[in-house]
Formats: sequence, structure tokens, C-alpha cells
Amino acid sequence: MKIYVGNLSYGVTEDEIKNLFSQYGEVSSVSMITDKFTGQSKGFGFVEMAKQSEAEEAIKSLNGSSMKGRNIKVNQARPREDRPARRPRY
Repeated sequence: MKIYVGNLSYGVTEDEIKNLFSQYGEVSSVSMITDKFTGQSKGFGFVEMAKQSEAEEAIKSLNGSSMKGRNIKVNQARPREDRPARRPRY
């Protein structure tokens, strides 16, 4: 199950997220989203967990919890919506 993790401090690392979620079960992967120009974190990422039940327990327990002074948002990731095509710039 893929989990969205938002409202993260910009200094949070993938290892810290993995350690936090591994308390609830096996973490398959962690992906922090970064700005493609600066490389700085955008303050959110995704965690993939092997078992549905462990993922649901992590979501229930971690949503709204505090990490590095910020209340993180944790929920099941939704598929990315199709965006309208961008207008060409002239």
C-alpha cells in the first residue's frame, strides 16, 4: 500500500521516515519529493508498505503526530489526477 506523508519539515530525511514507519511493519520503499532545480525537499513524500494491515495501522497512529515540530499528515495515496495540457508559451 502506498501512503502519502505531508507537512514534513524540509530537513527530514528518507531514513528518518523509514525508521518512523518501520515501527508498524515492513517498509518497502520511501520516496521524498524534491524540487528539480534546487534539490530541496518539497515537504512531502510517499512510503510503500508490504502489508495492508500494517499500513492502515501506521496511518491511524501517525496522522496528526508531531515530527520535528510539525504535525504530519498521513493518509492513503491517491492516484495522480490527469492534468489539462499546458498552453504553449510564445
